[in-house]
Amino acid sequence: MDTRKLKYFLAVVDHAGFNRAAEHLLIAQPSLSQTIAGLEKELGVPLFHRIGRRAVLSEAGKELVGPARLVMRDLDAAQSAVQALRGVRSGRLDIITMPSPGIEPLTSMIAGFTRQHPSVRLNVSAAFTPEEVIESVRTGSTEIGLAGASTPIRVPGVQVLELERQPLILIVNPQADTFSPGEAIQREDLGGHRLIASQRGSLMRWLVDDALAHGVDTEIVVEVAHRTSILPLVLAGVGHAVMPSSWAPLAHRSGLRTLLIEPVSHLDVAILSRKEDLTPAARAFLKVAELHVEAGPENAPPPVRSIG
Repeated sequence: MDTRKLKYFLAVVDHAGFNRAAEHLLIAQPSLSQTIAGLEKELGVPLFHRIGRRAVLSEAGKELVGPARLVMRDLDAAQSAVQALRGVRSGRLDIITMPSPGIEPLTSMIAGFTRQHPSVRLNVSAAFTPEEVIESVRTGSTEIGLAGASTPIRVPGVQVLELERQPLILIVNPQADTFSPGEAIQREDLGGHRLIASQRGSLMRWLVDDALAHGVDTEIVVEVAHRTSILPLVLAGVGHAVMPSSWAPLAHRSGLRTLLIEPVSHLDVAILSRKEDLTPAARAFLKVAELHVEAGPENAPPPVRSIG
């Protein structure tokens, strides 16, 4: 088995079929099919089920995806290490992040990293749960993961660096701002208000559901999976939104008021990586993350404040 065959196999997986994979690889589709058939013959098992024009992974194919990604990642690491010795600072770094850590601290860390390593291309993909981030890092789909949870993240076999704690805030709908002056509210103050909520499973949704369970008369008017819609919905007067403090700078730049919700709940944000065999780019990014931690609170998002 050679790495070319694994590269072709992963291309079919990532592009959901032979035709698009062949276009991506800039080879003829029959040549790709022949290579995959040769790989299946070597392994003695089918890797795909051909259903019409679709290629669906077999059980054996599913088992091969993770190891194949690790092999390709290790090859990239070897090439990057040799290039580094020659003074070449290029390459690619794959990152996966949940939405709120993807605003901060990821933005600040990427800004610092790209200043030091302008020739490295970053590819950032999305996840919505810590489990998705952990699986992506474990399988080698990505080298770096950013996740947030209600408690500190602990994962056997995965390196975890705690970055910061983000308190939950209320981004205030300016058309329904009947809150008292100040910088904080109590959870019961949400009574009588309409809220834009994240889907179940997030810390922000838990706070809203917990308030409802304790008799706070609030109403979920919109449930949003794509959190990029939340600020526009608040600006449009649809409702208030409970979010981590990483969203405060964007809210303030949009002219919105934010309030700390007491008692305070925190999103614990951490960066995840494999414990070994990282590319030079990944190791360099982790150094930037360590500097972020060393910088302390002054490197975190600006404090919650009132606008207007």
